[in-house]
Amino acid sequence: MFPRKRTEGAKVDEGVPRGAVPKKPKVECSNSEVAAEGSHRPPHGMACDSNGSNGADIDEDLHSRQLAVYGRETMRRLFASSVLISGLNGLGAEIAKNLALAGVKSITLHDEGTVELWDLSSNFFFSEEDIGKNKALACIKKLQELNNAVMISTLMGELTKEHLSYFQAVVFTDISLDKAIEFDDYCHNQQPPISFIKSEVRGLFGSVFCDFGPEFTVVDVDGEEPHTGIIASISNDNPALVSGVDDERFEFQDGELVVFSEVQGMTELNDGKPRKIKNARAQSFILEEDTSHFGAYEKGGIVTQVKQPKVLQFKPLRDALRYPGEFLLCDFSKFDRPPQLHLAFQALDKFKQELGRFPVAGSEEDAQRLIAFAISINESLGDGKMEEIDQKLLHHFANGSRAVLNPMAAIFGGIVGQEVVKACSGKFHPLFQFFYFDSVESLPVEPLEPDDVKPSNCRYDAQISVFGSKLQKKLEEAKVFLVGSGALGCEFLKNLALMGVSCSQKGKLTVTDDDVIEKSNLSRQFLFRHWNIGQAKSTVAAHVASSINPSLHIEALQNRACPETENIFDDAFWESLNIVINALDNVTARMYIDGRCLYFQKPLLESGTLGAKCNTQMVIPHLTENYGASRDPPEKQAPMCTVHSFPHNIDHCLAWARSEFEGLLEKTPNEVNTFLSNPSEYTSAMKNAGDAQARDLLEHVLECLDKEWCESFQDCITWARLKFEDYFANRVKQLTFTFPEDSATSTGAPFWSAPKRFPHPLQFSTSDPGHLNFVVAASILRAQTFGISVPDWISSPLKLADAINKVLVPDFQPKKGVKIVTDEKATNLSAVSIDDGAVISELITKLEGCAKKLPAGFRMNPIQFEKDDDTNYHMDLIAGLANMRARNYGIGEVDKLNAKIKAGNIIPAIATSTAMATGLVCLELYKVLDGGHKLEDYRNTFANLALPLFSMAEPVAPKLNKHQDMSWTVWDRWIIKGDFTLRELLRWLKDKGINAYSISCGSSLLYNSMFPRHRDRMDKKVVDVARDVARVEVPPYRRHLDIVAACENDEGADVDIPLISIYFR
Repeated sequence: MFPRKRTEGAKVDEGVPRGAVPKKPKVECSNSEVAAEGSHRPPHGMACDSNGSNGADIDEDLHSRQLAVYGRETMRRLFASSVLISGLNGLGAEIAKNLALAGVKSITLHDEGTVELWDLSSNFFFSEEDIGKNKALACIKKLQELNNAVMISTLMGELTKEHLSYFQAVVFTDISLDKAIEFDDYCHNQQPPISFIKSEVRGLFGSVFCDFGPEFTVVDVDGEEPHTGIIASISNDNPALVSGVDDERFEFQDGELVVFSEVQGMTELNDGKPRKIKNARAQSFILEEDTSHFGAYEKGGIVTQVKQPKVLQFKPLRDALRYPGEFLLCDFSKFDRPPQLHLAFQALDKFKQELGRFPVAGSEEDAQRLIAFAISINESLGDGKMEEIDQKLLHHFANGSRAVLNPMAAIFGGIVGQEVVKACSGKFHPLFQFFYFDSVESLPVEPLEPDDVKPSNCRYDAQISVFGSKLQKKLEEAKVFLVGSGALGCEFLKNLALMGVSCSQKGKLTVTDDDVIEKSNLSRQFLFRHWNIGQAKSTVAAHVASSINPSLHIEALQNRACPETENIFDDAFWESLNIVINALDNVTARMYIDGRCLYFQKPLLESGTLGAKCNTQMVIPHLTENYGASRDPPEKQAPMCTVHSFPHNIDHCLAWARSEFEGLLEKTPNEVNTFLSNPSEYTSAMKNAGDAQARDLLEHVLECLDKEWCESFQDCITWARLKFEDYFANRVKQLTFTFPEDSATSTGAPFWSAPKRFPHPLQFSTSDPGHLNFVVAASILRAQTFGISVPDWISSPLKLADAINKVLVPDFQPKKGVKIVTDEKATNLSAVSIDDGAVISELITKLEGCAKKLPAGFRMNPIQFEKDDDTNYHMDLIAGLANMRARNYGIGEVDKLNAKIKAGNIIPAIATSTAMATGLVCLELYKVLDGGHKLEDYRNTFANLALPLFSMAEPVAPKLNKHQDMSWTVWDRWIIKGDFTLRELLRWLKDKGINAYSISCGSSLLYNSMFPRHRDRMDKKVVDVARDVARVEVPPYRRHLDIVAACENDEGADVDIPLISIYFR
């Protein structure tokens, strides 16, 4: 079955279901949305409807993380794209999985072969029951489960050129070079061209070739938001110098185009014309334009990068083979490797063409035949031939060439999946045109003998043909701790199951995750299905992983790995492990696991993703530095006064909106309930605090139960309308009264100079959709906190307007003497008063009187922010708050999706980069479990699939400390076996040439030489001193006590020694 024949401007098949979201009652008025992506003509071969977009709705609850990477326009193009995948080995399965999760319109699977036992170590769709079935048919059911909105079909017969015309992109993972050239020629010459991708995984070697046609337009080369800057000055010169404000950096590059807006004085620049810049610096750049005759710059102005489309001219495969151009390099220690692999893959094709099979693993004869083919091809290249062929490399290549290893399939499945997305959408820069990769350093340290790689008629035979049976046994007997079973965790579980890790009774895989499955997880956490929503992630993931490989010995836990669960993940647990794999999404958890691995000297394989980017870090005992040895600088936070009074970008408005949401709907209702639960205890605590914060809390509680009390939905409408007036009119009037437009600072400089923006109050209107939507969302959520039902008429614009018009809005007069915080270093906006105590007493009196009037047992319903439910009005209110505030300050507004991404702190995520990261980590897993590998064998990686960029380097060694003839690193821990006294401990250190002057346990000081009374402790057991002084009770599952000793040498210089563990049991 095929999708409809591809035509330029083809409409989307409206019969494809797209998971409709239940509609909540909404006012029938359009939101004013800011376009997330500029409108443009799709690059060739990109399907869209006659209006330039896909008619199918995007399920934002499902695809929110992916939308944060791609945007709506790219997603619509994906929804309209049909893709062919030919070759359903492990690589084909990975590509199909990633594209199904991405949500292309249709995927057609082609393979003429049948499933063999050999395939079970790389294709997670296959089971032993599928052996003998057609590969494409064996994949279709499980692939369809990943996304019911994608049409999945199969083609089992011979593929012809005419078949290809149905698709925007075609991918081949197992095709002869001659056939590939024939198909690529056809695709290249179509109008519009069909994007052609050929990729292979052969043992520890992989290749990709892309041809997207003679002229392919890249709409967005990197996917990053256009850079913007705030202008401080522009000179009247030729060329002109543009300077920025002191606390903001320009991020522009020489030769880029920029546009200006909001410039006062030199208004000629506000014409929207792109202008070229040069000499770009952090605080300035040169504008290549004569501004000497323009008006004089006065103030203000925003400069914004203009992202230009890029046209690439791809060569067809037949030409690119002989003249490949520059290869994309991923590992600078192998800068001469790509040409060798370019030749190796051609030699392998020749070998298969001549002999009708792959080289046999361990066969010296077959390896020499392949080398001979490579030499012959090289000689035919004339001036383009290589001077020397790496025969050792080709030997490795020949030995593993039949095997499709799961980690390699995961890596290349991510890369190729992303290239298909680029081909269908024009989003991100395509791979141009060849990419080669190898990981020969993953091979066992000890040379493999032919008998080691012989097949044993098991599902791991392909892996054994590369690594040998001894390493396979180590994999099966490994004791592994996987921390997290989200997007990374699902991919890891699939990889480990296919590789046979912990698949014997001697092995064990422990996975833990305290989270449950949500709808938004389903677009990338591929072990989960819609019927699993609400269930424990680790339990479901472990069950599905066991179905991939029934021999997997796995235990699923729902505990967060943290100090509070050290009775579960105790010393015996950590000591039993061979390796730890992190699949976490926050730094705090990573730091904790890093500390545990450091303490117990366990290898830690670390990885993370951010949109199209991913990174991996290997933490190997005594070889590398630990994860916590280097940290990214903290993100710059906007000053509190900027967010609350002087925003100058939409992020500030969203931060304020999120803060107000939580204050109004969660914190204040919680505070009300705390008071009502125990009024006397609450009021006593407030009196004891007696500060500005206590005063503010009491004011909010009293306001909620008195002046802003709601009994009916009309009361909620009134509250929402008055909140609008307070936020977007009265506060602005007060601010501009306190600081008029012509205000000056104490130095005489204009107060309202960049980056400050002078605000203007809003005039409420029931004819403004943004105003109405704010009132609707605010009133509905207010009603929820008071347990008031929402009437049906809320969805009627006329009845809503009538209800709003009934609200009496009092006149507002700004007051003199109101203090507004302008100090950027301030951390509290509450003004301290000497009368706080008296005011608090008065507030408590009023509050106690108010409480007597409340209905018996009344409690409020606090609302906790939930970004991933599009029917709950949370994001409607936050977007409304942010956009109305943006209007006040003349800042561009944001649509609800982008508001959700920013206010909800959504981490952009896609399946392709996740798959690649886990594949890279699992290549390192082979090295760790094999043992004996040197530092230079390991690889840390940073990759950006958008560019694309791959950067691999060996890890950094740990810092080495030395004293006399001793040396140690952060990995070392000094062990004392015996129940030592303090005196014995000091003597033990003295024997090492170290004088301890202070000993501590946790945060308590056990001994310090400066305190005479501490000498009375000298003959007490260290454990007893820790119990008596530090209140440390060593739990029964622990046999030792950890202490930290501050030491110096005989010359008085400090010596930083390792942690000391006293094993007293």
